[in-house]
Amino acid sequence: MSTVIEYLVETRLVAAAPRMPSIPATLHYDPRDPFAVRMTFPAPASLEGDEVCWTLARDLLAAGLVEPEGRGDVRVRPYSLDHTVLEFHAPEGTAMVLVRSEEIRRFLEAAGELVPFGLEHLQLDLDRGLTELMRDAC
Repeated sequence: MSTVIEYLVETRLVAAAPRMPSIPATLHYDPRDPFAVRMTFPAPASLEGDEVCWTLARDLLAAGLVEPEGRGDVRVRPYSLDHTVLEFHAPEGTAMVLVRSEEIRRFLEAAGELVPFGLEHLQLDLDRGLTELMRDAC
């Protein structure tokens, strides 16, 4: 059985309004997908009224705490000594959220206790993955 980490964090939308309410989001880490982190926002936080989930690389999240990282749909960068910005780019637009850096660090530490950085490949079941690919190809 695999342990999954779900960590609630408070985020703030980066916008022109000075006192935006905080938005709860959940960071997820599942050792069965050891390179990935999912960040889920509740339905009230989206324009469509649906829960929104983004998947990003765990090492992208870690590196973005120190310096700007990412070139695709997800970008992470320090904002101040205490906060980190996550940018989510989609055809509908871009959302930028602030998260306390310490919350991200605690989440990454917990994930690192399950699967140490650099040892993610040991969690992969390549035989099962190849079997699934071959089955889907027929």
